Amino acid sequence: MKSGQRALARKLIEQVSKNSMIHSSFIKYFYKQVSFGIFTIPATLSIKVPRSFQYCNVGFSKLVLRNANLVNKNLAKEMFRELSEKAFENVKRVQLERYNKCSKPEDRERIETDPLNIMYKAVANTKPLLQLSPIKRGGVTYRVPVPITEKRSNFLAMKWLIEAANDKERTVHFPEKLAWELLDAAKNQGRVVKKKQDLHRQCEANRAYAHYRWS
Repeated sequence: MKSGQRALARKLIEQVSKNSMIHSSFIKYFYKQVSFGIFTIPATLSIKVPRSFQYCNVGFSKLVLRNANLVNKNLAKEMFRELSEKAFENVKRVQLERYNKCSKPEDRERIETDPLNIMYKAVANTKPLLQLSPIKRGGVTYRVPVPITEKRSNFLAMKWLIEAANDKERTVHFPEKLAWELLDAAKNQGRVVKKKQDLHRQCEANRAYAHYRWS
């Protein structure tokens, strides 16, 4: 490499190392290419920033990122990620207490201690299968039960869980409220599961209008 390219490479490496948004694997690759003289530095070097779902945190998942979009607009997504991590800590603490209280190994095997698995199970238990769609026929609007897509079903389940956590007492913090809602939903009980069952009952009551979906 020429001296000018080495100086430019040194400056770029310093900028890359200071920028926390750049992935660590790219920094190691960049150092290796520059040190062996393989990398030819152009006049301008574009660095691709990782996407918001490309996280190094073990307790992070795409489902948490989708939940961040459902929170109040005044609340930053980074703050929600911190709150979700605290909620996972509360879930882990509660489940470990139950695990340690059990004396029989059979009872311990039934207790799930992974917060992410509990969250996935809670979302699966609160996903609705049907929804009521307003359809107008002859000047009258009917609420017709129609099948719901997988994407919409996941959206409603996550939205109901967050709304249920926000509706509880003001004295209790959001991570604690969200943790209890996740634990209740994972056991197929609680307000969110009841809301899903009420929606299915309404769809069952309006099944006589199902033919309006195709007419």
